[in-house]
Amino acid sequence: MSDTRRGIWLMILTMLIFAMQDGISRHLAGEYNVIMVVMIRYWFFAAFVLTVSARRAGSIANAARTNQPVLQVFRGLLLAAEVCVMVLAFTLLGLIESLAIFASYPLIVAALSGPILGEKVGPRRWIAIGIGFVGVLIMLQPGVKVFSPAAFVALLSATMFALYSLLTRYAARQDRTATSFFWTGVAGAVGMTLVGVWFWEPMSGPDWAWMALLCVTGATGHYLLIRVYELAEASAVQPFAYFQLAFASVIGVLVFGETIEMNIAIGVGLVIAAGLFTLWRSRVSGADQPAD
Repeated sequence: MSDTRRGIWLMILTMLIFAMQDGISRHLAGEYNVIMVVMIRYWFFAAFVLTVSARRAGSIANAARTNQPVLQVFRGLLLAAEVCVMVLAFTLLGLIESLAIFASYPLIVAALSGPILGEKVGPRRWIAIGIGFVGVLIMLQPGVKVFSPAAFVALLSATMFALYSLLTRYAARQDRTATSFFWTGVAGAVGMTLVGVWFWEPMSGPDWAWMALLCVTGATGHYLLIRVYELAEASAVQPFAYFQLAFASVIGVLVFGETIEMNIAIGVGLVIAAGLFTLWRSRVSGADQPAD
């Protein structure tokens, strides 16, 4: 119980750090090319990944060893592309709306877990998924913003991250966590470098300081997230991941002058409620209960 309690508090702290990272990303992407910002962020992230993976697997060679290299490389490239899409969404929609729509990704994971992983999703969870997507439609405002490319950028990011999450679970059937973590950082860094060098822009001194802070918060957040899952079960701490949206909303309002529209508040409430329900049903089903 004490470990779970520490894991919960550590998860909340991690979400605060990730929200800070989102705010810094929005600032830098508003001044410089998104791809360059993500590329530099990935350089630091890759160094962190190499260090952690080598320590956990015994060596970098052990961490890199996999029987499914195409899948692992695709996962890494997919996550890097998703980060670019999400940061772009920050500049188009702001932190609040982007992360509100992104909060739908657990529902997309649940909806796609059947066709991709062969998992059974019962009628109760399908109802919850449907309610969650009603929340997404409320946020998108059918007839007003539903055809807005900016809104679909955030939804695309959520879909890409859901697919990445499913492929990570699929890869875990043969590869250990250290291996998947290694390929996430290395493949992403290589891919971003091959593309990002063509978008290089000179950066001011103060913004280099913000970039350094972005890299530090990214590595710190991922390290703390690893510690969270060492202390507590994922099902116990995952609901507290929604604190990232709460913290980012505060940053969006206080730093960037964003506002929380009524449709966003209602929609995200439905999405979070549906997401927590699907998480709970997954936990019940995992305890040898019928999937419903």
